[in-house]
Amino acid sequence: MDIVVRGRNVEVPDHYRQHVADKLARIERYDTKIIRSDVELLHEKNPRQSEICQRVEITCRVRGPVVRAEACAGDFYKALDLAVDRLERKFRQAADRRRVHHGRHTPTSVAAATGALVEALVEEQVEAEDSAIPDGPGRIVREKEHPAKPMTIEQALFEMELVGHDFFLFADADGGRPSVVYRRKGYDYGVIRLVE
Repeated sequence: MDIVVRGRNVEVPDHYRQHVADKLARIERYDTKIIRSDVELLHEKNPRQSEICQRVEITCRVRGPVVRAEACAGDFYKALDLAVDRLERKFRQAADRRRVHHGRHTPTSVAAATGALVEALVEEQVEAEDSAIPDGPGRIVREKEHPAKPMTIEQALFEMELVGHDFFLFADADGGRPSVVYRRKGYDYGVIRLVE
């Protein structure tokens, strides 16, 4: 696994890079197909946020969907520990979902279900950021398009949790209609479907 550690307005010492590599080695036991891990360090200059001024963002690129985690703390070591714990929890949940628990129902692998979708999303995100419309109030500053293979609500919830977003747009496998799953308060989810 390639590990890239960058600092935004922060100088990253070599011993911290080694510490990151040691921490991310724990993740490989859940998924050995991690291609690359991007770790970005950010420092918040606002003195009112001194207790959460250090932010660590980790993005793991695997054959399936991208897995992200981020955390804030008073120093980069604590923030890294929190982010790695969150990332480990997501990989553990993904590994549990890939296992067959009961009966003879074999789920499709996440890599097979979403491999092309993730690559298309990454390419289109880069293109959309390059061609952004000038900013201003009430203007569209970013557009995204991606091909959607039909999937079940459970698969959509799984992918939403992997990328760490609060919603996920997908084509419903039952009728091919555009649908959105979203996070509600607590551990509840909602579904919005378009009808003609």
